[in-house]
This record gives sequence, C-alpha cells and structure tokens, in this order.
Amino acid sequence: MAQKANILLVDDRDENLTALEAILASLDQNLVRASSGEGALKALLEDDFAVILLDVMMPGMDGFETATHIKQREKTRDVPIIFLTGAGIDRHQVFRGYAARSIDYLTKPFDPWVLRSKVEVFVELFQAKQRLRDQARLLRRQLGEETGAETESLTGRLSHRMAEVNTNLEQLRELIVTAERDPDPRTVEAVRALDRSMGRLSTMVESLHGAE
Repeated sequence: MAQKANILLVDDRDENLTALEAILASLDQNLVRASSGEGALKALLEDDFAVILLDVMMPGMDGFETATHIKQREKTRDVPIIFLTGAGIDRHQVFRGYAARSIDYLTKPFDPWVLRSKVEVFVELFQAKQRLRDQARLLRRQLGEETGAETESLTGRLSHRMAEVNTNLEQLRELIVTAERDPDPRTVEAVRALDRSMGRLSTMVESLHGAE
C-alpha cells in the first residue's frame, strides 16, 4: 500500500479550508491546514508535500509572495502549487515568473471534481517518485551487502562499463549503416534489443546515483 501523501491547504478563512477538506476527503490523504503564508512556510519546513493548494487573496503575505518564498527554497522549489484565485485575478499575473515552476490555477467558484482530479494527479506523481527512491535505496543496500563494496564505487564502475558498451554499440551501428550490402535483419534486431537493454540499465544506474 502506498504511503499517504501530505497535501497543504492554505487559506485565511476556516470555511474555505473546511470546504477543501470535504472535496478532497475521498482521496484519503493527509490534509494539512495553514491559515496564512507564514503558516504554510512553517509547515513546509516540517514535512514533504505532494501539492499545495494556495489561496491568492490573504492578508499580510498573499499567495503570490508565499509562492515566491516556496520556489526560492531548495527543498520546496519543485512542489506543485495550485493557486485558488478570485474571478478578478488576471490569469497571466498568476503565471508571471512561475511558468516553469509547476504552478497551476483554478478560478473560484471552481468545479470540485476538477480540483480533486488535479490534486489526485500530483499525489500519484509524488507517490511514484517515492516508490522509485525506496526501490533505489533497497537496491543500493542489497548491492553493498552482496558485493561487500561501497555502492558509490560500484555504480561508478557500472557507469564506466556502460560507456564502453555504448561506444562499441555506436561503432556497430555505423558499420551497419555504411555496409555495402543490406545487413542481416537478425543483426539489426539484435542491436536494437541491446539498445533497449542498455536503456533500462541506464535508468537503473541513474536511480542508484540519485538515491539518498
């Protein structure tokens, strides 16, 4: 069973937070309240979140300023944000400066089904990344136990060997392309199969390097 994801709800009005909780209850995730931008930043220091639902119009630190602080922090810059905006907010203003920073928006009054669907996608992405990291950590530990070697040096050797194989593959592909007569179809398919295997191996080694 996937670990429950944290979803941060940020709004200065309790009734709005209650409404968001009612909409998202069926997702069965951890819903965390924050009644201000400052409260949201504090919550983000304490836990990891799959997505943030952020009201734009709040006293003090508004949604835009809060988002700026979130995106400036190394730990939280990639956390998706869904702005909940009033009808009078220019949508171009919402995206200004944030287009490449995983920000979406919904205009009030919003469709509860649309909101729930958007949040569900971000939760699934978050949980998929968590599973990949967990699997990479387990594989690193198993490799270390089985080989008695440091995983970092082991993955380094794997990367080096993969580079050698890729070089040989490239030479083989060039020979096929420049051959005076049509190459054997079985040879071509064998090279393609090896390419696919190397792609999968590369993905695995990259996950090992990226695991904390």
